[in-house]
Amino acid sequence: MKPASNTSRDSQRAGSRRNLFRRLWRLLAYTMVGALLLSIVAVAVLRFVDPWTSAVIVDARFESWFDDDPRPWRLQRQWRDYGQISSALALAVVASEDQLFPEHNGFDFQQIQKAMDDAERGRRSRGASTITQQVAKNLFLWNGRSYVRKGLEAWFTLLIEGLWPKRRILEIYLNIAEFGRGIYGAEAASQAFFHKPARNLTRAEAARLAAVLPSPRRYNAVNPGRYVQQRQLQIEAQMAALGGTAYLATLDR
Repeated sequence: MKPASNTSRDSQRAGSRRNLFRRLWRLLAYTMVGALLLSIVAVAVLRFVDPWTSAVIVDARFESWFDDDPRPWRLQRQWRDYGQISSALALAVVASEDQLFPEHNGFDFQQIQKAMDDAERGRRSRGASTITQQVAKNLFLWNGRSYVRKGLEAWFTLLIEGLWPKRRILEIYLNIAEFGRGIYGAEAASQAFFHKPARNLTRAEAARLAAVLPSPRRYNAVNPGRYVQQRQLQIEAQMAALGGTAYLATLDR
């Protein structure tokens, strides 16, 4: 039979462990609630304040320290408000990346199902990420395909759709999208590739910029290969099918 003193010490140690676990769970709960509140505040603020950088820019800068590219990595980015960017480019990225952008609430479930069906059949797919999802990922998150990142992407997508108007979502997308190595946003891309401000882009130039978006470090808007040329023509046809830039008026509804 255990001495009473040993039993008392065992009970004290068990009680201490329970208290420690309770404190850890409480700390974890407070941390999660704090992170959720911080994310809500950050998204709410960015409805009115232009972001000075993005997660994808930070990640690219970090990668440049270790890659084998002999060219120095140099950030090219100049913010432009929605009205200072060619409506042709706004339409081109919608036609290319997310034709239901004015209508959905952040997720295109038809495209998600199509991407899943293509994956099951071993077909290549352009993916099912909407413009809102791309803004969420590029602005706040890291690259990768983990369930944690996808879950956070879904959370930020819901916040963005709930707190920002569609025009603001598209404005930020046009300013943080990567168009080439170190080239972010419509103004920097227009200046780098066509030596003109983004507001003066033609329909063909806008479609070519949209054509490189799936892989901007692989495709080049200055010397477009066969894929980019074909994709440009497809995007121009899709822009016309949507009804031209008048389609963008639906963003204000």
